[in-house]
Amino acid sequence: MKIVVGSDHAGYALKEQLVPVIEELGHEVKDVGNHSADSVDYADYGIPAAEMVASGEADRGIIICGTGIGMSISANKVKGIRCALVHDLFSAKATREHNDTNVLAMGERVVGPGIAQEIVKVWLSTEFEGGRHERRVEKMMKYENR
Repeated sequence: MKIVVGSDHAGYALKEQLVPVIEELGHEVKDVGNHSADSVDYADYGIPAAEMVASGEADRGIIICGTGIGMSISANKVKGIRCALVHDLFSAKATREHNDTNVLAMGERVVGPGIAQEIVKVWLSTEFEGGRHERRVEKMMKYENR
C-alpha cells in the first residue's frame, strides 16, 4: 500500500520513528511534512495527507501531532475520510474492522514509540469486516454525501 504520513512539530519525532517501520512492512511512504521540530500548524499537514487518501493518491494515511486531536479533526473535515484517533491496540484493530478507517491519528505526547509502532502494524494489517459494519459505514458516508 501507499501510505501518506504527516505531522506538525509536536509529532515530528514520532513520525520519523514510524516511517522506517512502515517501509519495513513493505509499504511505500509519502511524507507530506513537517520536516523539522519548528512550530507549524497541524491543519497544514493533516488536511493535505487526508486529501491524498480521499483522492486515491494514497491508500491510507497516518498523521501525528501532540495529542492527535487537531490532526484527527482536520483530517475528518476532508470528504471521504474516516480518521480515528488511536492510542491503544484494541482500538487500532476495531477501527479498521468496524469503521473501515482510512486515516490513523496519534499523539506523540500521549503514546510512546513502542506502542505507536505496534498500533501502526495492527492498523495496517487489519482488514474491514464488512457485513453489519458495512451498513453502518454506508450510512455515515451517505450523510456526508447528501
